[in-house]
Amino acid sequence: MAETRWLDDREMHAWRGFLAASALVNRRLDQQLKDEAGLSHPQYEILVRLSAAPDHELRMTDLANGLINSKSGLTYQVTQLEKAGLVRRRSCASDVRGVFAVLTEAGRARLDEAAPGHVAAVREALIDVLTPEQLDAIAEGLGEVSRRLRAQA
Repeated sequence: MAETRWLDDREMHAWRGFLAASALVNRRLDQQLKDEAGLSHPQYEILVRLSAAPDHELRMTDLANGLINSKSGLTYQVTQLEKAGLVRRRSCASDVRGVFAVLTEAGRARLDEAAPGHVAAVREALIDVLTPEQLDAIAEGLGEVSRRLRAQA
């Protein structure tokens, strides 16, 4: 068995910074969306993905993979959005097991209302806090982490 490679001070500082920042940013964005748009952060992301998709619809499995969410977690969120009239589901004509989530007009309108406040909160919590060089480093570094973990999945 290989010996444990403990984190040194620099690595521990980076790890703790990542944990704290990601939790605090997510908490801030979730609260902003709930207060201003009546949406959770995962629900907002579902609406964003659907709005960008062809015909404003995606297979539930593709939506779950894109959001890095479990199928059961996605099903719960889509059910909540469906109850609010922001999303509807439709069956796939070519695959009886396939289900699509479809953005409704009300969903598009809610997204249009929520987006400016959300972007302002993202800027306040993360983007405007960092220098362009720091933003590039985060994008590059976390992009690499995402690529490696997706390749292992």
